[in-house]
Amino acid sequence: MTLDDLARIIAARAEADPESSWTAKLLAKGPEKCAEKFGEEAIEAIIEAVKGDRARLTSEAADVLFHLLVMLQSRDVALSDVMAELARRQGTSGLTEKASRSKD
Repeated sequence: MTLDDLARIIAARAEADPESSWTAKLLAKGPEKCAEKFGEEAIEAIIEAVKGDRARLTSEAADVLFHLLVMLQSRDVALSDVMAELARRQGTSGLTEKASRSKD
């Protein structure tokens, strides 16, 4: 399965009955809840990375990717837009890219 496949599944489940789909239920709670859940999963992945548990990190990383895509769906941000932004940055030094961001 690719991230594009997963994004399509999440988009389809967004239209499902929240009583029949975890994804639909989470999306029905709104973008703030989706962001909160993404944050929780990211923290769990960080914990497993620090512990050095490869199997648990792999599992938590899958949760992070899933919940990132749900969060994007909740704000109608397409994965293709994120991928286009990554493509735009390709070939640019990370240090140069960071320096080019506004300092608001």
